[in-house]
Amino acid sequence: MLKLYGGARSRASIVQWYLEELGEPYEFILLDMQSGEHQQPEFLEINPIGKVPAIVDGDFKLWESGAILMYLADKYGKLPAALEAKSTIIQWILFANATLGPGIFVEANREREMPKLMMPLNQILEKQPFLLGDELSVADVAVGSILAYIPMMLKLDLSEYPAVVDYIKRLSERPAFQKGIGARR
Repeated sequence: MLKLYGGARSRASIVQWYLEELGEPYEFILLDMQSGEHQQPEFLEINPIGKVPAIVDGDFKLWESGAILMYLADKYGKLPAALEAKSTIIQWILFANATLGPGIFVEANREREMPKLMMPLNQILEKQPFLLGDELSVADVAVGSILAYIPMMLKLDLSEYPAVVDYIKRLSERPAFQKGIGARR
């Protein structure tokens, strides 16, 4: 059975949300980050960087939330076959981790970056319920989790982006979201 390693408040909740969406069995191993359990030799064998999330699937070890999401989507047949469609999903996952997260959560970037990031997202979500159309995908888990952290952690005024606010609400009402991210609030 796949093992997911994470802390009480970590990006492991993103991976847990996606595993719940997939309906695949997994074991969540909660590391005590305060006591440094993630820096112990046993965990460093899984991730030598000592960060969570990380997974162990049989003999395979993988860390970094975006890489784990891609692995799970591919493993469970949730990626399209066409290179272009697959690359679009990769683009959104990288955007979530490398652009959206730092643009919103790094205070020095926020004032400059937030409108540049949120306006286009709002325009996309005005036209369709999910990033890629009518169905939730792993791209929504990556981007939606970062967006869902905004009201939980920053309490920023998002009223200029009503489609984004509706998107966050729609995602946060999903049972799988509640078992992953919602359980860690």
